[in-house]
Amino acid sequence: MPTIYPFIYSEAGISSSPRGTVEGRLISLSIKEDTMAQTDLPARGHFPQVKLGKKVPKKAEALLIAAFEGEGGLELPGTDLLGGAALRSTYEALVAVGASGKAGEVTRVPAPAKGGVASIIAVGLGDAEEVDDETLRRAAGQAARSITKVGAVATSLGDFGITPVVEGLILGGYKYSGLRSESAAETTTYTVVAEKSAQEEFDSAKITAESVLIARDLVNTPSNLLYPETYAEFLSAQAAEAGLEVEVLDEKALEKQGFGGIMAVGRGSARPPRLVRLSWKPKKAKRHVALVGKGITFDTGGISLKPGAKMWDMISDMGGSAAMAAAIIAAAKLNLKVGITATLPLAENMPGSDATRPGDVITHYGGITSEVLNTDAEGRLVLADAIARASEDKPDYLIETATLTGAQMVALGERTAGVMGSEEFRDRMAEIGREVGEKAWAMPLLEEHEESVKSASADIRNINAKREGGMEYAGTYLQHFVGEGIEWAHIDVAGPSFNTTGAYGYTPKMGTGVPTRTVIAALREIAESK
Repeated sequence: MPTIYPFIYSEAGISSSPRGTVEGRLISLSIKEDTMAQTDLPARGHFPQVKLGKKVPKKAEALLIAAFEGEGGLELPGTDLLGGAALRSTYEALVAVGASGKAGEVTRVPAPAKGGVASIIAVGLGDAEEVDDETLRRAAGQAARSITKVGAVATSLGDFGITPVVEGLILGGYKYSGLRSESAAETTTYTVVAEKSAQEEFDSAKITAESVLIARDLVNTPSNLLYPETYAEFLSAQAAEAGLEVEVLDEKALEKQGFGGIMAVGRGSARPPRLVRLSWKPKKAKRHVALVGKGITFDTGGISLKPGAKMWDMISDMGGSAAMAAAIIAAAKLNLKVGITATLPLAENMPGSDATRPGDVITHYGGITSEVLNTDAEGRLVLADAIARASEDKPDYLIETATLTGAQMVALGERTAGVMGSEEFRDRMAEIGREVGEKAWAMPLLEEHEESVKSASADIRNINAKREGGMEYAGTYLQHFVGEGIEWAHIDVAGPSFNTTGAYGYTPKMGTGVPTRTVIAALREIAESK
């Protein structure tokens, strides 16, 4: 629970606060002489610069403060940024324009005379008794989305929690303009006023938030510019810069080594698939975690062609791989003492002349055969290969995420991920997701699917004959490829990773970066466990 200043200004005046508070052809960092590696994306999102400071900078144009919704109306918590007379004047100005302090409300008024800034911006936190980290994160994000044409802002929101405020400002202030021919968006610099002792927490929050933006930028990049080869090149450059080991297998190496699932999905495209493996190997690491993320750079459905309406959203079908890449890069920057290997299968699912047909039987990496009844259930095919390969490293934990099933949205909506896997680890991953503000709910793997996953012509089949339980069926399919004794969790983020409605809180439209922060928090917990 965040700490609130010990007094509040309200209609009743100053009062006490209500609470305290390999074999085959490998491609790595070498670049073909006749091509240029894609070391950056064609467009990046703009986001605020956030700094830590002990006082309000001289160049600050505005102060961002908290407001509460009390029983008698607006309440303002005390802050070192506003003295008694200035606090009273600000309170009166906010009341005059109808500010209530309800959660997410952003109100801007002129600053008191001799306040040192031009304006005061109050963001509502709602009921002071109910404020938690997610309230702060959303409020900071809402403020950052609302503040425009202000070059420098100082804020006292850090009084209630450094991490959620830093994350909220960066994530909420993110704007993706893509390849428009307009000038770059204006950037606001926020100074979170706090003691120097908060530096470590501040730095950690900043690394985490900016890593989420890597995932967002990847998801938002058009598929004609981000396809397996260019995606692999970008990841190689970013990973090497962060101090990770990089291995990339091209289509010849994949074919030779038996990655039948990745090849089955990618063979219909003129842009061949890749498998990227990123490794973080700190000294004295006691545990090893495998990360796996689905990287379908565009999904037409293959021969089982999707309807044309909204197919353009399928640029987001690589959101799982983007989140896992961002998470391992963050782990390296945070110097987490846990070994991590991210195995990322990248493919484009197209209905070309060499595409896999419904009814084909393929052999996955490791030898399991699968009957492909629907080529639009392609994510589980590439993930199966990646999970089998990741299991060879004998990790203690395996975390996998994917924009896998429409059934996830039917069951849990567009904002809540479904988590399946080993019961105890599954439950903890879902809990971590809720703790960091990335909604998640544990879901069972159904007993009846163990029988229905069987095939008459192969070991297993990639879809069920029934509509019911589609999310859980996909989890059951993937379970067959997890190595014995490995604690694992599968996170279906079909809805949460891509926001097709309007922006809210610190969540923008399009790529959200979910579940990057969940995975980072899990890695931190594993690294710190005894």
